[in-house]
Amino acid sequence: MTNEKAPAPPRTNGAHWPPRSGSPTEGRFLAGPAARLAELVRAIGVFFEMMHGFRKLHFIGPCVTVFGSARFGETHPFYALARATGRSLAQAGFAVMTGGGPGIMEAANRGAREGGGYTIGCNIVLPMEQTPNPYLDLMLEFDHFFVRKLMLVKYSQAFVALPGGIGTIDEVFETLTLIQTNKMTDFPVVLMGSDYWQPLLEWLREKMLAERTIGVEDLDLLRMTDSVEEAVRLVTERTVESASRARRVAKTRMPLLGESGPQRAV
Repeated sequence: MTNEKAPAPPRTNGAHWPPRSGSPTEGRFLAGPAARLAELVRAIGVFFEMMHGFRKLHFIGPCVTVFGSARFGETHPFYALARATGRSLAQAGFAVMTGGGPGIMEAANRGAREGGGYTIGCNIVLPMEQTPNPYLDLMLEFDHFFVRKLMLVKYSQAFVALPGGIGTIDEVFETLTLIQTNKMTDFPVVLMGSDYWQPLLEWLREKMLAERTIGVEDLDLLRMTDSVEEAVRLVTERTVESASRARRVAKTRMPLLGESGPQRAV
């Protein structure tokens, strides 16, 4: 018998990668080189996935994409804010596009429906299936994140981001990169929920700007407000030309391509 204690285990920060089950389609696509024929088949699959989105979204007219978490319930203030924003955007003549799921996405689509607008959901196929919210006029599903994000950018004239998680942050910063590098112009990005976003903006100023990894002009790419009226005004003022172009496209159909049927009022 001894009074000596066993040595303590080494100290760690507790960090670990939690187990995840990924999308089989995109997982195989991103798993590195594969047989040439398999790569060709996957590339063709991506092409058809893109073309499906192009054909479905070509005639939606002026549109604003609303980002935000799926985890906020109906009683949360952010849900109410997204719902009011969706309603006002619809009343201003915009279709409202989201990821099609619950939470902020549902709230924005719900508000747009209440405002008489057209609602769209661009869902991503995940291992744990996300149930579409019941306020969608058009629902699309995508296997690949990059194809989905292409649709959200290509067919929107502006982004409104409410509080969200990693996906929302990713969408906001990828969009800012496209604007910063002049791949897109006159594309407003509005953050709503100042208590949530303020620490991030302070970090951008205190770290990135201080280290000169961004410029002062880059911070001007973002606008933050808690006012629904101001958010809609910021979007409307910056999208006059792009919204007008989307309206013209929505009214131009080619019967030879099967483009027929009633047009959405835009």
